[in-house]
Amino acid sequence: MSNAGGQDVVAPRSVAASGVMGNSPLVNYALSGLQKCWLPDKQRWSHIYHLDGRENPNESVPHSDVFYSLNVLLGMSRIRAVPQAINIPEVFSTNVDLLTRLPVPTYAFGMALWAAAKLKLEVPFSVSKVIRQLLENRGRWTTFRAQDLGMLLIGIVAQAVEGRTEFSHHAALLFNFLSESYATDSALFCDTATGFRRRFASFATQTYLAIACYSYGEFAGEPEAIELANSCVRRLIELQGPQGEWPWFFDAKRGEVVDFYEVYSVHQYGMAPALLEFAERHNVEGATKALVKGFNWIFGENQLRRSMLLPASQLSYRSQVRVNELHSKDRRVVRAVANAYLGRKTQLIPPASLTLRMECRSYELGWILWSFGERYDLDQLTHNLVFSSALR
Repeated sequence: MSNAGGQDVVAPRSVAASGVMGNSPLVNYALSGLQKCWLPDKQRWSHIYHLDGRENPNESVPHSDVFYSLNVLLGMSRIRAVPQAINIPEVFSTNVDLLTRLPVPTYAFGMALWAAAKLKLEVPFSVSKVIRQLLENRGRWTTFRAQDLGMLLIGIVAQAVEGRTEFSHHAALLFNFLSESYATDSALFCDTATGFRRRFASFATQTYLAIACYSYGEFAGEPEAIELANSCVRRLIELQGPQGEWPWFFDAKRGEVVDFYEVYSVHQYGMAPALLEFAERHNVEGATKALVKGFNWIFGENQLRRSMLLPASQLSYRSQVRVNELHSKDRRVVRAVANAYLGRKTQLIPPASLTLRMECRSYELGWILWSFGERYDLDQLTHNLVFSSALR
């Protein structure tokens, strides 16, 4: 990683000793892992850090690198101390400027709004122009995937909270669209407003739309939005696996799991805790218990009975996946569709049929920063010995 003067910073275990002692061991673990994902010539974090022993483990996919880097910067907005080697305004500017020149997904623009608001930085005019076009073309809203809609609404609300009201008049309209087109009687959210794909929703679908509802509800004083999010969280807690697994794929129409796999580490230690922090604030019963149970999955309380952490490198394995689906999702899609239309509930499979996905992605570590940068009440997680020992 390079500092503002361009000088390389190479010591991977230097985080705990370089002026960031105000952070928890968990946060410093994630920061140290992020050093390995850093691409100094591009001023961003990589798409994938491969854990299979290859000579050059970082794989760059520019449009994904850029989105992941904004996600990491969002996480840094909540930590007590940022490593001196990271020039946040410079990294933000370098990456946000690329949003209009790379084939980024729509939700990347929502992340730009969210990160800029939390970091108190300005969104470039060229990026604001694209966002304005997205929001003013109401006919295009029906093409939004859940992550697009969720992140745009979260970002708009985050901007409004900071007094930046350029897009705030769209917030109520977006929430109404969410409520009318993505909410269901099952309490789970759909992935799209129309079409075959609509009822097949991921864990990410639930996370982003529920956080959007919480964010809008708190900002606008809208109890309907809070209750939509609370209902979703209650159903997710009911569907959480016996060892804390957050299922990957749902039939939103029935409110059931159609496939548990892959079980992703980022859901266990990052995205679920981000959502459950809101749920705790709104007194959803069992939210804290579900958060801790899900995180303990990372420590080895899972089907493979192994830690998902790599203390020597301060990274984590991406997921536990079916052995025969490591390189293709086709079987997963067929199984999920069949389970949905036949009304079947899915089950966990024998551990012998599972393996690890040997990679780590920078945004996963960014979610740790966001979800635990301001938590001081879960020492059994944030100060677990595995994190403090890894940084000695």
